[in-house]
Amino acid sequence: MLAVGAAPAFAPGEVALAQLPREARETLALIKSGGPFAYERDGVVFGNREGLLPTRPRGYYREYTVKTPGVRTRGARRIVAGEGSVRDVRRSGEYWYTEDHYRSFRRIRE
Repeated sequence: MLAVGAAPAFAPGEVALAQLPREARETLALIKSGGPFAYERDGVVFGNREGLLPTRPRGYYREYTVKTPGVRTRGARRIVAGEGSVRDVRRSGEYWYTEDHYRSFRRIRE
């Protein structure tokens, strides 16, 4: 049982939503509401060529830009959303965060 006010423990490779940068939390809220998104490439298929996420059929994952303060380009931060069992990224519950342009991922736990 957790003590009052204690944060739940997360496994390695996971991150609590509250621990994400504000911009990542805002991006996740946009994903769940269906946009609008700031970048043309937001929502495109993420191919998982790095093989760091669970293997799924092509088209399962979609990527979204997480704004980086002070950076004029898209930067390195992304949220990758899986379609999950509901086949809809807005409700899938499968969200991954990378701050190093796909070199590592942490699953977002809400």
